[in-house]
Amino acid sequence: MPIYLASESELNIGQAVVLEAPAQEGHFVVVFEDDEGTGYFYALDTQAPGNPIQDALHIYDVSDVTDRSKPVNIKIGWSMDHQKAVLLINGSPHAIYDFASKQGCCRTGFPPPISTSWSVNGHDWKDTMLELFA
Repeated sequence: MPIYLASESELNIGQAVVLEAPAQEGHFVVVFEDDEGTGYFYALDTQAPGNPIQDALHIYDVSDVTDRSKPVNIKIGWSMDHQKAVLLINGSPHAIYDFASKQGCCRTGFPPPISTSWSVNGHDWKDTMLELFA
């Protein structure tokens, strides 16, 4: 998967953290947040009027992670065209954003779309979105 690494951190699930990863070019940013209860991945457009958050993807509920006492490696990578971002946990993709098509997907498929312009068909995981990084 050809990506450039924008952010990396080791953490324990349930440890409060915010990892921002701006694209090297353009005005898109993705953010991973663990608020000690849940993990979410956000798509931001810093040029959008009003709230820059365009979409949100649920990654996990801390209480559901059985091995949460073990540290995990979180990486956020961007495609070479600066239009697609992927969230990797211990090297495995858990969420993807495609800013060009305004679509996000995650392993949990949650939540329902929060906007009428992003992920209008939902957040269900699509292996085909991995091809965006080929």
